[in-house]
Amino acid sequence: MKPIVTRITVEVLGSPKEHVEKALVDVITKIKSEKQVEVQKVNAYEAKEMDNKLWSTFADIEFETKNIKKLMDVCYDFMPSNIEILEPIGMEIETIDVQDLLNDVLTRLHKYNMVLRKLQTENIYMMKELERIRDGKPKVVQ
Repeated sequence: MKPIVTRITVEVLGSPKEHVEKALVDVITKIKSEKQVEVQKVNAYEAKEMDNKLWSTFADIEFETKNIKKLMDVCYDFMPSNIEILEPIGMEIETIDVQDLLNDVLTRLHKYNMVLRKLQTENIYMMKELERIRDGKPKVVQ
């Protein structure tokens, strides 16, 4: 399989400005240190203050990987806001590779679903506790 040349956009939002800029540098450094990822070009942009008093910056990072699995790993690990596959123009992919990619997606979705359900349960419990405290009811120990 030909190498896959990809450009991703990675964004960072937060405060203060120095923290946001350092976080972007850290992300770029981590991507550069990834095994099976050869970074070819990085265009990082200065942080700008948004209307909500937060700072935003981003970088376009062009890199090469040997396979689609590694490209997906980069997407999972760094959550780019945009991805563009520059080369090859056409690509054949084995059924087993598609199967593996879909299983990875499903595994991550199940993991996130479990985290979300746990947070929802904790939120319901906290709302009930706040209501109990607001109403001045004693805590029932079971």
